[in-house]
Amino acid sequence: MIILKTEEEIELMRAANQLVGATLAEIAKVIQPGVSTAQLDRVAEEFIRDNGAEPTFKGFPNPYGPAFTGSICTSVNDVVVHGVPREDCILREGDIISVDCGTLLNGFNGDSCYTFKVGQVSDEVQQLLTTTKEALYLGIQAASVGHRIGDISYAVQSHCEAAGYSVVREFVGHGIGRNMHEDPQVPNYGRRGNGPQIKNGLCIAIEPMIAMGAKDIYLESDKWTVRTQDHKPAAHFEHTMAIHHGKAEILSTFEEVERIEAAKFG
Repeated sequence: MIILKTEEEIELMRAANQLVGATLAEIAKVIQPGVSTAQLDRVAEEFIRDNGAEPTFKGFPNPYGPAFTGSICTSVNDVVVHGVPREDCILREGDIISVDCGTLLNGFNGDSCYTFKVGQVSDEVQQLLTTTKEALYLGIQAASVGHRIGDISYAVQSHCEAAGYSVVREFVGHGIGRNMHEDPQVPNYGRRGNGPQIKNGLCIAIEPMIAMGAKDIYLESDKWTVRTQDHKPAAHFEHTMAIHHGKAEILSTFEEVERIEAAKFG
């Protein structure tokens, strides 16, 4: 069942998602070669709790294995999603790391992901990041009253495949509200005019997960970490948005992250 949100609920969701954006900015400040993904996790958890919220991912259940141990997902290079923060996972110059973050604040969830550069990356990797982020915003532009979920999916898929990249099929965007994952699913591939109709009050997380090489993936023995089979890098960007007055309104934010990155990289 798709649960449409009221004006008041959208404002509560905005607060949760703005906190996610602020948390990603705190992480942006400390990402550099030599930092472990466990260090990033500690920064995120402390900041989230200091701001009166809970990290949604901490203890998230897994039907196939142990609950998630981190407060954020830290997916480095060929890890597509659900990388588990570890003391022995040390960032190196030229890496990329997707940091997916969720908060529960005043009964509502925030969810957003950003793929960060660790120092200078190759032109090839930079183009993957640029294209994936562009696809996110094209998907958001396609989300308006009267359109369908498939219009979002098509916008993401067509942009990325035209650039020579692959769309990971097994993981999709989702509705969001009092629960982290609600209906409808929002695939990153599909046909225009298909799927549920987009209505005012719909709140969804759109999250392209795009591979430089083939779309094939595998699950590691920890039952969380998902890698590309060819070990080529993957990028992941995500915003939570609401359909508000007929159009998509982004509730999360990359603004501070992008300001920090601009200061780092020019």
